[in-house]
Amino acid sequence: MKLDYLLGLFLFPLFTLNAQSISTELVEYQVLREPKISIDANSRQYSVKVTSPYNLTSDEVYAQSKVDFQTELKNFDKVTADSENEFKQKIADYDADVAKANAKYKSESEEFKKLTLLERLTLQDKNQNPRLVLPNRPLYVAPLKPVYHEPNLQNFVIIDNNVLASQVNIDGFTKDGNYLTILLDIKKTNFQDNSGQTYANQPTTLIVKQNGQEKINKIFFQEYKYISSSPTNNINKPREEQQHLKKVVAFINDYLNETFAFKTIRYSVRLQNVKNKGQYDDLEKAHIYVSTNLKKLSPENPQINAAAFTGMQKGIDIWRETLTKIDFKDPKADFNAKIAKFIYFNLMNLNLALDKKPEAEKVLNEMQENLIYIKLNSSEETELKAIEKQIYKTT
Repeated sequence: MKLDYLLGLFLFPLFTLNAQSISTELVEYQVLREPKISIDANSRQYSVKVTSPYNLTSDEVYAQSKVDFQTELKNFDKVTADSENEFKQKIADYDADVAKANAKYKSESEEFKKLTLLERLTLQDKNQNPRLVLPNRPLYVAPLKPVYHEPNLQNFVIIDNNVLASQVNIDGFTKDGNYLTILLDIKKTNFQDNSGQTYANQPTTLIVKQNGQEKINKIFFQEYKYISSSPTNNINKPREEQQHLKKVVAFINDYLNETFAFKTIRYSVRLQNVKNKGQYDDLEKAHIYVSTNLKKLSPENPQINAAAFTGMQKGIDIWRETLTKIDFKDPKADFNAKIAKFIYFNLMNLNLALDKKPEAEKVLNEMQENLIYIKLNSSEETELKAIEKQIYKTT
């Protein structure tokens, strides 16, 4: 897709072929990206039905939080009584442990006294002589009376099927018809540990019918993908699940829009021009024809578009005519290999930008025939390789 190529162009510096004569400009323009499946304007309506395990609202979370608080209050007396009984048992156990410690110390002391003086001194040097070690006496900490706190909604997946359905959108379509019926089944997020990191999947089935005929039936997000550098027991799962669910919905929207929606996209194309006046005035005109008409492109206005393409063609014709004047063997000629080089790059970049790959390939073949006379710096070599890759790729 030409977008990959155009984005790649930004990686190259805006170098000049000759600092005194060649300039570079990034010209912005817009095109209409056609969908994979075109729907007549009068039929651009759709409906959405979502099934998922999500049916929780914030009101339900608040209501349940208040119920839980009342339950805690009701159970507080029992919790207090249980804690007191537990403390009494700890005290009883403590007294028994003290008696055991004293008995052990007494027994070890008697055995220690039976040793020779040298043996006793040796054990003392090693800190192995008998010592009385008593356990810490338990301290009673009374349970605190429950205090109500508003729940943190980030700890819950607050969403339901109706909300999810409302988030599914196709640009240029309305949700007041059934020409397209979208059925979306989203499973619960599954978390998995892998080498101390968290991965997740969320199998999502998308079925789309056009006027009753099935056009799409695909399952996405079956593979586990990286989520966090922490293991699953160290992450906030509800929060991560919400974030993953947003990714799922965003992906579905992109997929549906790429399939059914017309979209105006802004691009930039790199064009070069000779600065010198006089014998290069026609090339200046060509640059003006192409750059100004590129900017005029209006995907939603066919008349303006047609006029813009006609204007651009005038500039292209000048470039093509100039190539017939090139003297590739004389670097001092007014129309030398340096002039040919920037025209070749302009023609290839422009044709690729306008999605005219066959025309770009013709220019590339012509340039390759004369490449022996053309000097390319490292940036130009990299750019030419990117152009070749874009022209010859099949997917």
